Amino acid sequence: QVQLVESGGGLVQAGGSLRLSCAASGRIVRINAMGWYRQAPGKQRELVAVITSGSTVYGDSVKGRFTVSRDDAKNTVSLQMNSLKPEDTAVYYCKMDRQLPWRGEYWGQGTQVTVSP
Repeated sequence: QVQLVESGGGLVQAGGSLRLSCAASGRIVRINAMGWYRQAPGKQRELVAVITSGSTVYGDSVKGRFTVSRDDAKNTVSLQMNSLKPEDTAVYYCKMDRQLPWRGEYWGQGTQVTVSP
């Protein structure tokens, strides 16, 4: 009923940039929050950035380098990643917290981001 499709991952050299996008489809009337999480091998999934209608939260390791944006008309969220570092290498997951027609939490399938030294 709800699907999140991510795009934009890939391989980039340290110092480079990538832009991730996530499109949500299905029964969506209102979204509370959309954002990005990541999981590196052997590590727990961690917050990258979350955006609500009134605020934006970034993980400490990406502040000043990553920018999250949201288009409510299209139910999309994007993540502009600049000054990438090898430690940014991970699978990046899109997450949506739907408010209406009823509350629900949904995840995308993940997209790989690899930053080479």
